[in-house]
Amino acid sequence: MRSSKSLPLEQVAFDWETPALVAGVDEAGRGPLAGPVVAAAVILDERQPIAGLADSKKLSAARREALYDEIRAKALCCCVAQASVEEIDRLNILQATLLAMQRAVAGLRLKPGLVLVDGNRLPLLEMRAEAIVKGDAKVAAISAASILAKVTRDRGLELLDQHYPQYGFARHKGYGTAEHLQALRLHGPCPEHRRSFAPVAQAERSPLGINPFHAVAIATLIT
Repeated sequence: MRSSKSLPLEQVAFDWETPALVAGVDEAGRGPLAGPVVAAAVILDERQPIAGLADSKKLSAARREALYDEIRAKALCCCVAQASVEEIDRLNILQATLLAMQRAVAGLRLKPGLVLVDGNRLPLLEMRAEAIVKGDAKVAAISAASILAKVTRDRGLELLDQHYPQYGFARHKGYGTAEHLQALRLHGPCPEHRRSFAPVAQAERSPLGINPFHAVAIATLIT
């Protein structure tokens, strides 16, 4: 029997397209006026499928929470990362979002051979990556990433609400609702507001806006 060493070269060619680990990446928090932008990267385990994965925005909060726990329990690995308010204001929201995505992929315990990213822009990565518009509704790993990112950010805004209850962060999660805009006009921005976003910058310049920290100093001077 001939050994494999004597086989012609054409018979031992490799398939360079052999599927490798695939990571899905998505973000939460590009649009809000406050708080960090959060990204997640997830590599799912095909042997442990997760039913009901979908775009996180189309799921109820209770369903997202349940899926969050299941994803963390069944995924091969996952990582959640963020870009801070300071980075958002310094870099702009798009670049900060890509930075958060880059950090999430870099934090994975296993190195993926392919990264699928929701949207039409890609972070700078060392492995092959593809952008998929509406990927959170098409690719299970991206759906999982969207859920991890959304739940993580929502939990963070609920904690932020405990420090700044006057803004209603637990209810609107930092988005520019009528309630939030009214609170900005009344109290001015807090340290977790994004100064590079127009409604926040306008509230900071407005004579009606009162920074709650400055208000303490003013009250001290008056008394």
